[in-house]
Amino acid sequence: MVKEKYFSNTTGVDRYCYVYLPPDYVPTKKYPIIYVLHGIGGTEDEWIQYGSPKEIVDNLINQKLIQPVILVFPNGRAMNPDSVPQDMFSPTAQAAFANFENDLFKDLIPFIEKKYSVYGVREYRGICGLSMGGGQALNIGLGNPDMFAWVGAFSPAPNTDVNKFKVNSPKKQLIWILCGESDFLLSISEKTHQFLLENKIPHIYKTMQGAHDWPVWKEGLRSFLQEIFR
Repeated sequence: MVKEKYFSNTTGVDRYCYVYLPPDYVPTKKYPIIYVLHGIGGTEDEWIQYGSPKEIVDNLINQKLIQPVILVFPNGRAMNPDSVPQDMFSPTAQAAFANFENDLFKDLIPFIEKKYSVYGVREYRGICGLSMGGGQALNIGLGNPDMFAWVGAFSPAPNTDVNKFKVNSPKKQLIWILCGESDFLLSISEKTHQFLLENKIPHIYKTMQGAHDWPVWKEGLRSFLQEIFR
């Protein structure tokens, strides 16, 4: 796992992300890529500290359940100062989560695709996240089907905004949603599922035993990775 620093024109400051590289990474080969987003109280460190992503992805690759893939773990809150605000639910903090879309497209993706050997096309680019990051992944991924072919949300939060989904896009996407059956935010996943059904948008919706916690989110990442880039 590599910690990278990049300058964000969106925020005017340096920002950080972690990059997972597969064990056999070589710059002469092209790789698919997934952007993995954290929850409301986290930063780029959250998945690394609590989600065991390297172990999960290494095991999937070693078992030949997925092809080698690059994962990027950014700070999904684009603001200056670039840290967790005292009030995570404040309008300023919420605006910073929305502003991340600008940082992602204008700063982070160009930085990553210049430095690492990725395909750089939508068919090999995905986005996923947990809780607040799950809502972001849905909003950004389904709002920009020309950029992402693969979208995953694990326990998506109330920031999920179906009005941002481009329901009439001709671009095909795999949409994958997982939530714990005792999650206090389960209704968000249910409403999103119903919206997608009503608009005849193909997707996979699953629930599992669990709450709004890491066992669900780890399984979300593990399962989502096995559905994509096929």
